[in-house]
Amino acid sequence: MNKQVQVHGALFLVALIYGSNYSIAKEVMPEYVGPYGLIVIRVVSAAIFFGLLSKLVVKEKITGWADNMRSIACGVTGIAINQLCFFGGLNLTAPINAALLMVISPVTVLIFSALLLKERVGSRKISGIVVACLGALLLISGSQSADVPGNWLGDVLIILNATSFGMYLVLVKPLMAKYKAITVVSRIFLVGAVIVLPFGFNQALTPEYSTFPAEIWAAILFMIIGVTVITYLLNAWALAYANPSLVGIYIYLQPVLAILIAVWFGKDVFTVQKALYALMIFGGVYLVSRNNQPGQHKSEEAPAT
Repeated sequence: MNKQVQVHGALFLVALIYGSNYSIAKEVMPEYVGPYGLIVIRVVSAAIFFGLLSKLVVKEKITGWADNMRSIACGVTGIAINQLCFFGGLNLTAPINAALLMVISPVTVLIFSALLLKERVGSRKISGIVVACLGALLLISGSQSADVPGNWLGDVLIILNATSFGMYLVLVKPLMAKYKAITVVSRIFLVGAVIVLPFGFNQALTPEYSTFPAEIWAAILFMIIGVTVITYLLNAWALAYANPSLVGIYIYLQPVLAILIAVWFGKDVFTVQKALYALMIFGGVYLVSRNNQPGQHKSEEAPAT
């Protein structure tokens, strides 16, 4: 099979898995497992997998006080806060709202790059930030009149999730340039697992797992193996062959697939009002993401859901 076809297939599968996660996770929580208990199951399982992979295959360690402190900060922002806010928010809000709001992650990357790395932000990118944030605020305000209690709070938590992950992408860049990806990921998942345990330990122990139907077990395994392990491995492989612009196309395909899946399974309704707010968010992200010069690399990466 042609290498480019394989790359497109891998990136589409990643987008499809991430897009499915919004609706599949809603099947499990909160009826069977609480949102924070689900986080513990997912993060601890991934920490064990990547830890063993790092020890047995890569055999590399993060050294030095500065790099170790940075890896801890990455675990806090990229795993702990990211996952706690994502699943806590998804538990309260609609899958379509969560999918649309996650797209602002490139905007937060730009903001933190300007604040932490002192990168210059032009008027076009500032306009993009304003438009995307306005679309997000309108989406949240529209959720306040929704039938689901706490919908707006869920939207706010999803934005905090995207913001935290944006900070993580900026913090993790120096580590990814210095160490192998598995080494970094195994460390940040270990840090994240330690932090999320107190939040979700009781929720993870409360359910009577023996009573779970087969489809719920399949959903939990999907979130552990598919959303965490397979997507990471496919992304790592595809990024070795794909250019940033191609990856960007598939990143923005994720919410589209999430919307189609949510509507198909009757988990949500895509209204004209949401469509207008979505256009504002996508338009703002486009202004932020568009390169000034041909060949210039983008800093955005796909959100970790």
